[in-house]
Amino acid sequence: MSVFTPVTREQLQDWLSGCDVGALADFAGIAAGVQNTNYFVTTDRGTWVLTLFETLGAAELDFYLGLMAHLARQGLPCPAPVADGAGAILRPLAGKPAVLVSRLTGQEVEAPGPAHCAAVGDALARLHLAAATYDGVQDNPRGEAWRRQAAAQVLPLLSDEDGALLQDELAYQAGPAEALPEGIVHADLFRDNVLFQGERLSGLLDFYFAARDQLLFDLAVAANDWCLDGAGNLEPGRTRALLQAYHRRRPLQAAEARAWPRLLRRAALRFWLSRLQDFHAPRAGRQVLVKDPRHFRDLLLARRRHPAAPWID
Repeated sequence: MSVFTPVTREQLQDWLSGCDVGALADFAGIAAGVQNTNYFVTTDRGTWVLTLFETLGAAELDFYLGLMAHLARQGLPCPAPVADGAGAILRPLAGKPAVLVSRLTGQEVEAPGPAHCAAVGDALARLHLAAATYDGVQDNPRGEAWRRQAAAQVLPLLSDEDGALLQDELAYQAGPAEALPEGIVHADLFRDNVLFQGERLSGLLDFYFAARDQLLFDLAVAANDWCLDGAGNLEPGRTRALLQAYHRRRPLQAAEARAWPRLLRRAALRFWLSRLQDFHAPRAGRQVLVKDPRHFRDLLLARRRHPAAPWID
């Protein structure tokens, strides 16, 4: 959520005049994240989040915003898009398509415990079940074809050791694999995209990587962030809490249990590649957060050396 596109107070006041949210009091850029421009917007009626989309097209945005509205109607704690008087939720601002969404309460958890992980697992299962009735369709834009393209871009910039690792993992992920249940996944449910009040999950954020994929991929992405110990391995208690809470709402299949080590590796590979892209070709902006790609390289190495098994009792 870096700030790539500056917005003036006058521009924002004019843009907000079409929405029934009150008079602008203040706004401030949000420096976290790497894809879009985000601001906190405060009016005399409350606080919202404004997003200006830097690269996404109209079809993708219709999918994401429609999904958020659908999930919010289904009772998921998701940001709800705000429509203007004509019913439009996506309107141009400073030359970019922009949307205003509700700001949810709570805060990021830096050191999650089993109760937090259980809440994330339960929320993911609820999300997958609720999204099954959403009629939008979008394949994962960061699937296998993207992995090949991103790898071709960054391989010339890597050390021989990292290049060999990347090529070997790409070959492994492209190999034969069992069919797994598919549906709409969040695909980015890291700790900074979830809000808690105490041990109660109060917000699921940033749906702008959501797409159709294997449902287990969402659990793998979450486990690789929520369940780590100090050495980058999956801590058994938190991993068990995540998986069991998910399993209680959407029972995991035997094929998913067998595929768990492979999906953990794919999740690590996906974010290693995207961070390598951001690191070697950062976009210009006023506040731009570029994250260290070595974290996910090390996670991938850990998943390859010590394949994990799910704990579902």
